[in-house]
Parts: sequence; structure tokens; C-alpha cells
Amino acid sequence: MTTIPTTHTFDVAALRRAFAERDATALAALHADDATLEFVDAEHTPSHPQRIEGREAVDAYIADLFSREMTHSVEDVASGDGVLGFTVRCRYPDGTRVLCVATAKLREGRIVSQVAAQAWDVA
Repeated sequence: MTTIPTTHTFDVAALRRAFAERDATALAALHADDATLEFVDAEHTPSHPQRIEGREAVDAYIADLFSREMTHSVEDVASGDGVLGFTVRCRYPDGTRVLCVATAKLREGRIVSQVAAQAWDVA
């Protein structure tokens, strides 16, 4: 019997669509059940990042993100063997902009760990 290896590719189109449509269920489906997200920004320094771990916490984070009145545009995606990099540009109705740059490790075509840096316009 011949075994054919299965390759899992990350669905970049689904990532773009989930952000553009603010579809929390679709974005959550791109994450492994044991995914870990780490964010660094003005409030969460590199030595004390915001850390989100596991299915329930990731789902809650994504639901909160998409509950905000803002637009999201995924740009500059690079996807390779087990890794992903992407940029998300966001804009609130008042014109405030947010830039998020992320890298992720993939397992079986889903995000298992992600590190992101976020920058916000200063009001």
C-alpha cells in the first residue's frame, strides 16, 4: 500500500474574507483548539504581552474584536511551510487607525501560535 502525504495549506482567502466581513466564526475556524495569541502594544509591553490561550479565550477575543465598529483589511500576506505572516489595517468611524503586524506558526493548516504588534493613532 502506498501512503500519500497530506499537505495542509493555510486558507489565505478565508483569512481576508473573515476580517473584511467581521466573521468571528470564520476567523476562529482558522485557529487550532489549543491556539495561543500574543499581542504587544502601548498597554502590553514585550515583557508583559497580552496572552490569549485556548479555544474559548481565542473565540471570546475574536468576538470582542469584531463587535467593535471598525473596518479591517488584511494586506501583505506571506504563507509558507508551517508559517504565516500578515498585516491588518483597521479604521474606526472617527478616523482612528490601527496597524497590526502578525506572524504565526501553523499546524495542519491552522494557526497554533501567533505573535502580533499593534500600533494605534494617538488621539
